[in-house]
Amino acid sequence: MRMQGKNVIVTGGASGIGLASIERCLEEGASAVIADLEGSEGAVRAAELDGKHGGRCLFKVCDVTDTAQVDRLFEESVAELGSVDAVFNNAGIGGITPSDEVTDEEFLRIIDINLNGVFRVARAALRVMYRQGSGSIVNCASILGMVGQSQTAAYTAAKGGVVNMTRTLGIEAAPKGVRVNGIGPGYIDTPLLAALDEELLQGLIRMHPIGRLGRSEEVANAFLFLASDEASFITGTTLMVDGGFTAGKS
Repeated sequence: MRMQGKNVIVTGGASGIGLASIERCLEEGASAVIADLEGSEGAVRAAELDGKHGGRCLFKVCDVTDTAQVDRLFEESVAELGSVDAVFNNAGIGGITPSDEVTDEEFLRIIDINLNGVFRVARAALRVMYRQGSGSIVNCASILGMVGQSQTAAYTAAKGGVVNMTRTLGIEAAPKGVRVNGIGPGYIDTPLLAALDEELLQGLIRMHPIGRLGRSEEVANAFLFLASDEASFITGTTLMVDGGFTAGKS
């Protein structure tokens, strides 16, 4: 039970990678907070998991573009659980538009959620963890934080920023007992990708030397490792969970 007695917050926790991470933490003995937008499936998922895991799962409404909501998430979680030991900074959105057609509004929205939102959550987590003298923050970056891809200027700018911000926060927080790392998922097998036509789907698969798409639980396992004491000498790095995507072409 690698997370026994620890309290975990996962933003964007109502579905996909976030929900898989919540489930893995609960299986490993943690109490977990699903943080997601109002109107998401978060409340339903939390109720299901709370019943399955003996009252160890909560849902909190949180829009990462709203500083007040982010701060309240941590205040309420500490009040109810007593501490916040690990955070998966996972909330984010995609965006594919030719760069010459991207509007200011679209570009800034992607940056505000995928980069500014990650900072807002990390800042709130650091304030709690500094008082505790311990904690682990894991930021969700992407393969596109390491390499470029056509028509994703805002997304790659945000995720590249997450990778380098993770380095900086890792250095800054280390003397205070807090570790900050990142995860860079490749393309993950989700219902969204399943909706692609077969040619596009096979094209994505071929980009991964392992020869398949990733699974949400594989990213969740990486989070679990980085959040746990098993990763006690790891900070400021981004672990790629990408089937070899960023290693280069064969």
